[in-house]
Amino acid sequence: MSPQLIVTADDFGLTDGICRAIVAAHTGGVVTATSVLAVGRSFAYGAGLLRDTPSLAVGAHLAIVGEDPPILTAAEIPTLVDRRGAFPLSYRSVVARAALGRVDPADVRREFAAQVATIRAAGLGIGHLDTHQHTHLWPSVGRVVIELARDQGIGVVRRPRSAQRGPVGRGVRTLGRRLDRALAAAGLRSTDYYAGLDEAGALDQARLSGALLRAADAGARSVEVNSHPGEGDDPELQRFTWAYSWSGELDLLTAPGTGDTIRRLGYELARPGDLLTGPSS
Repeated sequence: MSPQLIVTADDFGLTDGICRAIVAAHTGGVVTATSVLAVGRSFAYGAGLLRDTPSLAVGAHLAIVGEDPPILTAAEIPTLVDRRGAFPLSYRSVVARAALGRVDPADVRREFAAQVATIRAAGLGIGHLDTHQHTHLWPSVGRVVIELARDQGIGVVRRPRSAQRGPVGRGVRTLGRRLDRALAAAGLRSTDYYAGLDEAGALDQARLSGALLRAADAGARSVEVNSHPGEGDDPELQRFTWAYSWSGELDLLTAPGTGDTIRRLGYELARPGDLLTGPSS
C-alpha cells in the first residue's frame, strides 16, 4: 500500500482571498484538507465556499492567538485576552503566560468549544483538529484539544514536528513527543510524519520534495504537509507581517509538476478521515 499524503491548507477564513485560494488549490491542485479559523473575518464567506466544495475535508484551526477576536467575550475567557478583549499575536506570549500558570485551561476549553460549535453551526463537518501557531504543543492546551476531540468524536489531531536547530526546534521535538504519547493514550490518530512548521510561508518544490524524501527515509506510512496558499493581490493580507509567499504556495499547489512529484515519490493523496495509522513515537 502506498504511503498516504495529506496536504492541508491552513487559515481558511482569514481573508476572502485565502478562502478562494484554498478552494482553487483543492479543485485544481493537490490540497486535500483545510483547517478553518472560526474567528477569521472571512469565516462566513468561506463557509459558503466549503458547503459548495464537499470533496475538501474540513478541520478546525483552533485559535488563542492572532489578529482576529475570539468568539467569546473577555468576561468569559479572561485569561486568554488583554484589556481590549484581544488575543496575543504570538504563541510565545501563550507559552510564557501558561508556564507561569496564567492561562486557565477552562478558558481555553470554552473558547475552543465555541469555535467548534461555530463551524458546525455553519453546516460544516469537522474531521480533524489543529491549532493556530501550533499552541496545542503546550501540554495544558494539548490536553484541552485532546479532550475536545474525544468529546466531539473527532478522531485526528495534528502533531507538529520541526528539524530546526536551536531552542525552538528542540522545544517542538520535546513537546511533540509528549503530545504523541497523549494522542496514543487517548486513541486519537495523527500522521507518522509532518512538515509545514519549518516551511511556513515558504513551501516550494525543493522543500516539498525534501520533506517527502525525509518521510520516506523514516519509513513513514502517512505524512501531513500543511501549507498557506493565498492570492498575491489580496489587500487584506496587508494586516499581517508574516512575510509569507501566499501566491507562491498557491502556484506550487496547483502546478502540474507538484502532482507528478508526489506520484513519482510513491505517495497517494488522502484526507484525514482516510488515515489508518496513529502517531509514531
